[in-house]
Order: sequence, then C-alpha cells, then structure tokens
Amino acid sequence: MTGTSKRLLSCALLVASLFLAVNRAGAQSEPFYKGKTIRIVVGLTPGGFYDRWARMLARFMPLYIPGNPNFIVQNMAGASSMIAMNHVYGIAKADGLTLGMPNYGVYLDQLAGRQEVRYDITKMFYIGSPEKSDIVLYARADAPFKTIQDMRKLPEPAKCGASGTASADYLIAKVLDDTLGIKINSVLGYAGGNEIDIAVEKGEVMCRGMTIAPHFGREPFDSWHKKNFDRHIVQSAEKRDPRMGDVPTLYEIFDKENTNDESRRVADVILRGGDFGRPMLVGPGVPLDRVKILREAYVKSMNNPELIAEAKKGRMDMEPVTGEQLQALANRVMKQPPAVLKRVKKLLE
Repeated sequence: MTGTSKRLLSCALLVASLFLAVNRAGAQSEPFYKGKTIRIVVGLTPGGFYDRWARMLARFMPLYIPGNPNFIVQNMAGASSMIAMNHVYGIAKADGLTLGMPNYGVYLDQLAGRQEVRYDITKMFYIGSPEKSDIVLYARADAPFKTIQDMRKLPEPAKCGASGTASADYLIAKVLDDTLGIKINSVLGYAGGNEIDIAVEKGEVMCRGMTIAPHFGREPFDSWHKKNFDRHIVQSAEKRDPRMGDVPTLYEIFDKENTNDESRRVADVILRGGDFGRPMLVGPGVPLDRVKILREAYVKSMNNPELIAEAKKGRMDMEPVTGEQLQALANRVMKQPPAVLKRVKKLLE
C-alpha cells in the first residue's frame, strides 16, 4: 500500500470514528422520557380530589420534563389504596414511568402490620403533594346528635361509611373511640367517597369522615350546604378552618376533657399523617436522576400560574409539600415509641 493510500485509509477511519462518536453522543443526550408515556395510578375512584389533582398534574408536568412525555391516569381503587400501592411498589417496573397517588393513610396499614401490605413507604420516593389534608366528621342534619358529647350518649353507635382501614372516615372513627370513648359503627366496603356520600343521602349511613378540601369544593356538598342537609361535628385540624369557624377541633376537645399525653400522641400519629396530603410517589429502585426530574417538574407545575388559577377556580386548596419533605415525614411517622406503636396497632385492628 502506497503512502497516499495509507493516508486516505487513515482519514477514512478517522471520519468513521468521529461519525460513531457523534452518534453515541446524540444517543446519550436523548432525553429518557422522549416518546415515553408516564402513568399515574390513582388509588381511589374517579371524580374525587385525588383523581382531579392527578389529572391536572398529568397536563402540566409534561411541560417541565425533558422529552415532553405523554401522561395517562389510571384509577385502581380498592382497600383504601392498598391495591394501588402494592402495584406501584412491587409490580410496576422501576423505570420512573409509573407514579402512584394513594390515599394518604396507607402508612397506617404498614404500621398496623397488615399481612396484605406488600410495600414499605420508607423505601419509596416521594415526588410531592399539592396540599395537606385535615379531616371533618359530618353527619346528616337529622341525625340524633349535634356534638361529640351527644354521640357519647347514643343508645347505639352511629353508623358511618368508610372505604377502608386507611381512609379518613375509618381513621377519625378509631381515634374518637381510642381517645374519647366515642363509639362509631364504621360500615366498610364502599369503593370511594362518592359512594359513601350517596349512601348518606339514601340514609344507609348517617355520617362520614373526610378531608376538608373536597367537602367545600364539589357536589353534593355545595347543594347540601345550601339546603342545610348536613352538620359538621368535629375537625382534626390544629386550628379551626375558616369555613367551619363554629366547629371545634379535636385538640380543643382534648384540652376540655384533659386527655392524657400518650392518647394525644397516638391521635397525632394517625391524624397528622394528613400532612401527606395527596402524595405522588414512585416505587423503590427508580434511578435517582429520574426521581429528580419528576420532583422538579412537580414543583414547577405547582408554581404554574395557569395551574394555580385552575385550582382556585375549582376550589382545590393548595399547600404544596415537596418530595423531600414527604420523604422525611415518611421516615418520622414510622419511628414511634413502643408504647405508642402498640396502641396504634391495637387501634387499627
């Protein structure tokens, strides 16, 4: 081979190497989420605020994710989101393409040691929550009680609807029983809150515990309030919600009845879990760079003026909590003194 031929061959090989290097660099810089579809698995039925927040975030988060992926929402109701949590934790691939939005109380099923639980909330990655969730216990206006004290005097426990052992309705009932001796007959098995509200209208049950935001943000409650169909009995917030300025908080009742410190702590472990709000999370093993992308997209979405305006129009309360804050909360609520943990487990049996 002549010198000229060798030089030509060397040039050709150099060009080929550069071409391959450019192609590799292009492939490496291609956003992971480009052309992908992200699925949000909601652990409750359609129409409620968990579902509404999931669908809103599904429209805004793609704007801030490199590659602009598609989003879809799938409702996977059942057992107060335990089915959805088990799916996100142990069945969905750990690739950052499946997000979960479960009932905020799913940590309690884990604390209680329920054998159906196949997840560990401390090993999941939290993306964020649009709000915190305090509880109101409401009852039909024609129910034979107006206050917590009245409920204590009933010949038979009031029948309240509940969707599962991690739902707000079940939890407030258990806390009232454990701390104040207020007996409530929790009727389990409803698929979601909408179904319980229908049962209240029909008279199948007379009361329900639920998060405050949707109680003042959708039907049937708008119509109920105009007709004075329901009455608010107690709220779990540390301070009275402005929309229920005449309704006592559980903590006020604790003060009035000199509830002991251990009982207060048990109640706090259960009810302050509402700080999880409407959590969005992914399962363990998802690459940290994708967790970071999702968290940043969530934060930017919650600061988007159009989302804020839409939430305000839809009367969807906003008190955003970051993924890092939720991660710290998950670790904190799972670490309890033995005496408190024992009572929480017994309470949730």
